[in-house]
Amino acid sequence: DRIVDAGRRLHPRTLVGIEVAVHRDRVFVDGRVGGPGSGSLDIDGIVRQTFAELGYSQVFCPAPEDLRIDTDLRLDDLFPGEIEYREVSDDQAIITGWATTRLGTHGLPCEHALARHIAIGLWRLRIDRPELGLGPDGKIFVTIRENDDGSSCAVDDVTASIQHAEDWDGTSALGILGQTVLQLLHQFANGVPGFWIPDDWTLNINPLGDFIDGGPWGDNGLSGKKLVADFYGPRVPIGGGAMSGKDFWKVDRAGPLIARDLATIAAHHFGLGECLVTLGIRPGDRAFRVIRVEDENRTAIDVARATSLTDLRLKSRGNWPASNGPLEEVARWGHFAPLPGFQGATLPATTTVAA
Repeated sequence: DRIVDAGRRLHPRTLVGIEVAVHRDRVFVDGRVGGPGSGSLDIDGIVRQTFAELGYSQVFCPAPEDLRIDTDLRLDDLFPGEIEYREVSDDQAIITGWATTRLGTHGLPCEHALARHIAIGLWRLRIDRPELGLGPDGKIFVTIRENDDGSSCAVDDVTASIQHAEDWDGTSALGILGQTVLQLLHQFANGVPGFWIPDDWTLNINPLGDFIDGGPWGDNGLSGKKLVADFYGPRVPIGGGAMSGKDFWKVDRAGPLIARDLATIAAHHFGLGECLVTLGIRPGDRAFRVIRVEDENRTAIDVARATSLTDLRLKSRGNWPASNGPLEEVARWGHFAPLPGFQGATLPATTTVAA
C-alpha cells in the first residue's frame, strides 16, 4: 500500500495493481504501476523503509539491509484514453458491506472492534516500552458471548500471540501485557454500551510458549486471514478480494468502501440494528448495482429504497483524502474505522444522489 500511495502522489488516476510475497529475507513484487513518472519510483527503498518502520532489524529478522528484493513490475505511463477509462470497471466482483448502529464500535462487529482495540493498545505498548523486547508480529483472538437479541455482549476469552526478543524478561513482560489487556478491556467497556467483563473471562498470552521467529521469518502468511481481518472478521462474508495493492479506481478497493457507506447509511435510515449490503459490478460498468440489502434478521429491504442513499459510481471513491491517513496505516488497522492518531474516519464523506 505504500507503493499505491507513491503512485497516487504522481497522478490521481495512476493505475496500481501489485502483489507482494515475502518469506524469510526474500521479497517479490510484481504487477503494474501505470502513470506519469512511475518509472522513477524507488521500489527497493520503499520495501526497505517499510520493513524498518515495522520494527524488523538484526534482532527481529529480516533486517532491512539484508533483504533480497526481486521485482517483475511494469512501470509505465497510461495509454491514450486510459485516464478517462479509469471510471469504467475492468473487472467483475461481488462485494459485501456491513454496519451496526451499536455505539462505540465504529460500526464494526463487537468482537472485531474489540480485537482491533486490543491490537492497537499492544502496538502502542511495544512502541512506548522498547525495553520489554516486544516484536513487530502478533495476533489477537477474542471470543464474546451475546444475549439472544445482541443488545449486550461480554468478553469470554482473549488470546494474544506476541513476538518477542530471545533475551526478553518474560516474567516481567507477561505481567505488563496482562495488565495492559485488562486496561484495554475496561476502556472498551466504558465506550461500548452493553459490553461487560465477567469474572470468569480468560486471558492467554503466547499459550504455546516462546514466540521468537515471527513475520516473514516465521512463515509466508498466505492463509487468507488478513482478508478477513481487513473486512469485518469471520462473522460477515467478505465477498470481493484483497483491497491492498490496488488503487481506488479498482473495483476490489472502491467496492468495499461504497458497500460499507451504503450499509452504514441504510442502517440509520431504516432504523436497523445491523445491515448487510451486497453489490455487484461487471466489466464495462461505471457503477455498482445493489443486489440485496438485509437487516439483522436476514430480512430483505427493498433495493429500490436503498439505491439512492449513496453514490454507487466507481469514480466516487477515486480520491482518497489525505486526512484519512497513509495507506500503510490503513493496511495495518483497516479501512472502516478511524486510524490511531487521525481524527477523520477512514470512510470518505457520503454523497447522496438522486434515484
